[in-house]
Amino acid sequence: MAVARAVRHNRGVFEIGASLREARLKRGLSPADVHKELRIRDRYLQALEEERWELLPGDAYAKGFLREYADFLGLDGNLYVDEYNSRFAQHEEQPLAPQPLPKSDFKARRTGGVGILRPVLAIAVVVAIVAAVAAWQLDRGSNKASPPTTSQTTTGGTTTTKHHTAPPALPTQATLVATRGATWLEVRSGSSSGKLIYENTLPKGQTVRVSLAHGPVWMRIGLPANLDVHLGGRLAHGLPAQVGNVLLTQHGLKPAA
Repeated sequence: MAVARAVRHNRGVFEIGASLREARLKRGLSPADVHKELRIRDRYLQALEEERWELLPGDAYAKGFLREYADFLGLDGNLYVDEYNSRFAQHEEQPLAPQPLPKSDFKARRTGGVGILRPVLAIAVVVAIVAAVAAWQLDRGSNKASPPTTSQTTTGGTTTTKHHTAPPALPTQATLVATRGATWLEVRSGSSSGKLIYENTLPKGQTVRVSLAHGPVWMRIGLPANLDVHLGGRLAHGLPAQVGNVLLTQHGLKPAA
């Protein structure tokens, strides 16, 4: 807490990386200890302590990792994020009002803009068709059920036939879609110590398919708000509100350590 108090009273000399390193060393922790608890990769921890923000996947991840690391060390995570926002975050300025185009540019856009727009629209249509077909096939495969079975019971010379419908087969794979923006994913088999299946930043609009045929998968998600999980042709619910871990099974999502 001494580090946090010093930060509050000395904003002019507030060094994010140095204060994180000092707090970690005072607690007698190594980067490997922190990685084991937070599941943040060693190179990202080093980037935070050295304030090398360009080595992190982006502003959103930098702030998420920063808050989580600071809180873990007993510091004020919000204070560190505020400091990052004031000094390092990239703020894109939007124009207050649209600027009129010169007549020459307007004519050029009228003649050439259509030629540029048509390929873009064509690509968008193709992508939408491919996504729709993939979703339809996934839904079709997940909804295949076993044929009904029958049984006969004879009582007092009267035979009664009963029809039994087998429950639908559970889905054997799930599709992860970065619907609303890029998101960082770590996917492992079974648990946080299982075999690594996928670890990367999933760009907006891209998908990753994971198999559930051999059991559940453990996932750590950087920006859950950007991700959709399709299971058996349906949208699965239960993603965390911020950086967190979940277990994905054939029945759905549930929190994980």
